[in-house]
Parts: sequence; C-alpha cells; structure tokens
Amino acid sequence: MKTTDLAGRSVLAAVAAAAMLAAAPVSAQAADKMIDKIHFLIPGGAGGGWDGTARGTGEALTKSGIVGTASYENMSGGGGGKAIGYLIENAASNHGTLMVNSTPIVIRSLVGRFPHNFRDLTMIAGTIGDYAAIITGKNSPYKNFADLVAAYKKDPKKVAVGGGSVPGGMDHLVAAMAFQAAGADPTKVKYIPYDAGGKLNAAILSGEVNAGSTGFSEAVALAKAGEMRILAVTSDKRVPAFKDAPTLKEQGYDATFVNWRGFFAAPGLPAAKADQYRKALAAMYATPQWKAVRDRNGWVDIHNSGKDFVAFLETQETVIKKLMQKLGFLK
Repeated sequence: MKTTDLAGRSVLAAVAAAAMLAAAPVSAQAADKMIDKIHFLIPGGAGGGWDGTARGTGEALTKSGIVGTASYENMSGGGGGKAIGYLIENAASNHGTLMVNSTPIVIRSLVGRFPHNFRDLTMIAGTIGDYAAIITGKNSPYKNFADLVAAYKKDPKKVAVGGGSVPGGMDHLVAAMAFQAAGADPTKVKYIPYDAGGKLNAAILSGEVNAGSTGFSEAVALAKAGEMRILAVTSDKRVPAFKDAPTLKEQGYDATFVNWRGFFAAPGLPAAKADQYRKALAAMYATPQWKAVRDRNGWVDIHNSGKDFVAFLETQETVIKKLMQKLGFLK
C-alpha cells in the first residue's frame, strides 16, 4: 500500500511502509482468559470511527475469550480533547481503561486544538488501518467524485463538505487532499465539522452539506443500508468489504491515505499492566472473531505495540506536519 499526497508524491510513504511492516498477524492462538475486564473510553459519539473500533475490538476480545467483559463510555467534546484530559486528570483511577484514538491525536496536537499529545499517555498499541471515503446522500446529484469536483471548481463556496473532526483535522485534510489531486485549490474547502458520525450522516441526508469526508468502515455500513453513496475510497485497490466503492486512483486522481487506530492508557500505568493489554491485543489477531470484525468493517491489520507504536507515531508526526504545511494548514 502506497500512501501519497494528492499531488501524487509519496508524502506519507514512510508512515504506510512502517505500518505494513508491522501488519503481520500473530500466530499464537487465544485460549485462556488473559484479562477479566476492560473499559473502553471513546472520545467521540456513537456511530463514529472511534466508536466502531472500540466496540469491534471489545467484541473480538470477549467473544474469543481473551477478555471476560468489556464496557464502553462515549465522551465527546473538544475533538477528542475532553476524553484525553479526563484520562490524564483521573489517571490513578483508570488503570482498567483503554482509550481509542487515531491519526487526529497527532494532527490536533500539531495545530494546538488541545494542550496534550500522545506522549502524555501510556501508548499501548496501534491495531488497525481504516481508509477514508468521500460520501454523499443516496439522492444526491453527485454520481461520482468527478461530479463533485466539477461543482467545486465552478464555485467552492457552494460545495460544503462535512466531517467528524475539527477544522484542520483529518477529515478536513483528506477532503483538501482529494480536491488537490483533482487540480483544485485545497485551501478553499468549505468544511463543516460535526462531533460524531451520526450528526454528520444526518447533515448529509438533510442536504445541510453536499458531501462528507469520513472513515471507510463508517461509509460501508451506510452504503450497505442504502443511505449513502460512496464517491471514492482512498485505498490503492477496491476494498473487499464493499467492492462497489471506486477508488480515487481508478477515477484518475493519484491519491491514497490510511488512518491508523489504536489504544492508549492513563499516564503512569504500571508496566506489567500495560504489557498485559499489549499481549491481549496481540493474541486477538489470531482469532476468527477478530477476522470477522475486521473484514466486516473493511479494516486492515496494522499492529504496532509498545516502543514500535511510539516510533510509529513520532514518524507520523513529522510526515503529517510537512503535509499540513504544504496544504496551508500549518505555517
């Protein structure tokens, strides 16, 4: 998988290469229970990518018997900053909690959306990759990405694109990159942020926005339900989870992108407890329960654990910063 900027250069190639080197499945078979219970903290609302990742991971861990029980808590606010702040401020009482996050924790720290970054947490492991998708409502006049591009080039102010992240965040960045790949000005995107996937979907269906930038796994569920049309996915090739979704590349726009997702714990978590979480997540990859969840969502395995996760994030921070500077989101 090659990740490029939307002008066709390999701006994110280093990140993608590191991710795929770490994507080999673990060979050990899950048998005995490794952890009694895990509480998942989700920094966004129901229906978003973080929500789906936490609940899908919990499903695989519990159904395979690796974890006894899993509970979930949605804590929206501040583009994820509220949940991060909560976990840091209440670290001592949250040793049984794993917080899901993804590429936006890097992006939002770079643009100063919240005062913390990934270094303020205990980094457990990166677990999956999820492609991005450009979607529109089932009754939209835009039948493909070229239709949306044509409208955007005619008058960018009349093409509103919604996303589940703050302005300058990942969904905004993906939309800007996609239009740049089409030869349009990426800095003129009329981006409307929503705090959860459900709110974004409602805005698309009501016509409040013309299109949405979101995770492919979220788009798949909506497309299968007949509610949305996927105009483009940012993978190299069509994804088996929903083969009807065309890629940007096959439509003539040389661009790909993959968003990692993974888990963090409270700062100061004892090393033995952190390793216990890492071993449980590593064992999950060999289970049929995980394969079912992963394939259902169109995810790819990207496993970076412990120190490898730290190195992966530090590399991404450098590469994303350069990309955002090129697109005008950072000076």
